[in-house]
Amino acid sequence: MQDRGRLGVLLVAPALAAVLVLFVYPLGYSLVTAFQAKGGGFTFGNFAKAFEFYSVDIGFTLVIIGVSTVLIALASIAIGGYLTLGENPRAVALLRWLYRWPLFIPFVVAAQCMRTFLAKNGLMNNTLVSLGILEVEQTVGFLDWRGIIITFVWKQTPFVALLVAGAMASLDRSTIEAARNLGAGRLRILFEILVPQIMPTLVVGLILSFVTMMSVLSVPLMISGESPTMMTVDMAFRINNYGDYGTANALGFISYLLTAACAWVYLKRAVRQS
Repeated sequence: MQDRGRLGVLLVAPALAAVLVLFVYPLGYSLVTAFQAKGGGFTFGNFAKAFEFYSVDIGFTLVIIGVSTVLIALASIAIGGYLTLGENPRAVALLRWLYRWPLFIPFVVAAQCMRTFLAKNGLMNNTLVSLGILEVEQTVGFLDWRGIIITFVWKQTPFVALLVAGAMASLDRSTIEAARNLGAGRLRILFEILVPQIMPTLVVGLILSFVTMMSVLSVPLMISGESPTMMTVDMAFRINNYGDYGTANALGFISYLLTAACAWVYLKRAVRQS
């Protein structure tokens, strides 16, 4: 038994070492330096500077991520609901084939795609002009906060929808058939029968998406050059332009608190249900 235990430790050791070196150590270092002055002493000055210069950006980040999360939830429920309740086999098969594509695209590639798609002279507007829906003078670019939201929703919806669709597919279909026999429509079945049962899965997917979007730099940096901007851009700016790791890590600490608050809400809800 001892030999098997040692073998198990040896098998886990490389992965554990990678986690400690690449994740745990940088996290601990950033948390410590967020409270560290340039002289090495303890200070809250980094947080004071972060709120003084970037309080608007912190609020902007929360709004962008919050709106994106809500839209991702709605889109995921719609996709999962149609895959479960759809009556057209060809449409269901086509949607099942299409919706997963953005799942395998990195954020930097997604941002570049959206730059060429959402620009004033981009693919979307050129297509609308060629179809006669818009005139050239009527075209509007979306390379601003709207483009950030569109990119986040397009990129993260497949991840959450995959979880939601799998959870809906695993439900007992007898409840769905019973509701249909009683005259319930698809929307009522979706929101009154399916969504309540898969809510834990949906919340997990949304929390993971929230955390992921909070850490993305390429999308706000490439999509929008306007102010206000997101905290990740501010962190990169403080480091690259001023070498100010203290303020950058203070902003990172604030983002940790925001993501931890989301995780705490979910854990509290899960404990209450159990």
